[in-house]
Amino acid sequence: MDLSVAATPLYLGSMVLEDRALRRRAHTRGSSPADYFRPDTIASLAMGIGSVIVPITEHLGRLVVPGKGRFGKVLLRTALSAVVITTIADRVAARAPATETGQRLSRRARRVAGVGGVTAVAAGGLALTTTASYLGDVQRLWAKGQHRDLGNTPLAWAIALVGWDFAYYWNHRFMHEVRAMWAIHVVHHSSEHYNLSTALRQPVASAFGVWVPVGLMARLGVRPSLIEHSRAINLIYQFWIHTDLIDSLGPAEEVLNTPSHHRAHHGSNRRYLDRNHGGILITWDRLFGTFQREDPSDPVVYGLTKNIGTHNLFGIATHEYRDMFRDVARSTNWRDRLSFVLRGPGWAATRRQQAEVVTASGAS
Repeated sequence: MDLSVAATPLYLGSMVLEDRALRRRAHTRGSSPADYFRPDTIASLAMGIGSVIVPITEHLGRLVVPGKGRFGKVLLRTALSAVVITTIADRVAARAPATETGQRLSRRARRVAGVGGVTAVAAGGLALTTTASYLGDVQRLWAKGQHRDLGNTPLAWAIALVGWDFAYYWNHRFMHEVRAMWAIHVVHHSSEHYNLSTALRQPVASAFGVWVPVGLMARLGVRPSLIEHSRAINLIYQFWIHTDLIDSLGPAEEVLNTPSHHRAHHGSNRRYLDRNHGGILITWDRLFGTFQREDPSDPVVYGLTKNIGTHNLFGIATHEYRDMFRDVARSTNWRDRLSFVLRGPGWAATRRQQAEVVTASGAS
């Protein structure tokens, strides 16, 4: 049984109690971004339900794993062909003569490069992510190293719980620092409200954002069931820290990820961006330089640096992919295309502004 799904009654009951407490607080302190707003809450719950289909997404993904899936070769050939076509189109556009005919040829080549670049990035990205998912599969790695079995011992549980939290920190951090992964994770940060319902606003394809494989623990002798339970415990723990009702946990703030630390994580303020990535432990952020304490003098502003302004589920799930592929389509070289995918969201925004300045200067 998936403990994180079995805990659904706990999630819903806690949300009801939190809503009541927030309503009482609003009578004396006024409204706040922590209050429940029906369209936002419905969107978060709907995304949470959608995230349950992740195993289906993983299964479909395995059909296109290069060398393993039925359509893996087709996907790889598509990506490679698109790379070749796009590269040729780039050269044609760059070398076209400055005549009227040459400029028409250049524009057509740019259109071809735009379609080819997006196709190459999408097909290549799918090939890479599905391959990574396959190679890090817990059951696969357990079968390879099942001569080791730590059983249900305290040591096995400790490795599973701490190991999962360590891998979660890095995968979560990468989701903030690599735009292609941010396109998956941005769903969780898209709400301008912050309450327990926000915890359930999860992407449907988060499995494709895992690059630090927790399956390596299986090679050490940790049973897949313990790894799965550790995943569920980690998720359940993170549910309750999505609240504004708990101010501080005192000394526990130095070791654990708490509501205060996670409020800062959800902030769009400059000082809070890309901070506090831990799941249960805040220790990882302290060790690796991403810790930021919540500062009362700089109240957390929830949401994105550029909010999407919609509760439409399709828009919530795909808006960053749309923007990323638009940037790729408008790029004129592979360095920019790959940077728009592999570098951070902040770099993409800066590069886009630079391109707009250049275009405006050329037009004037």
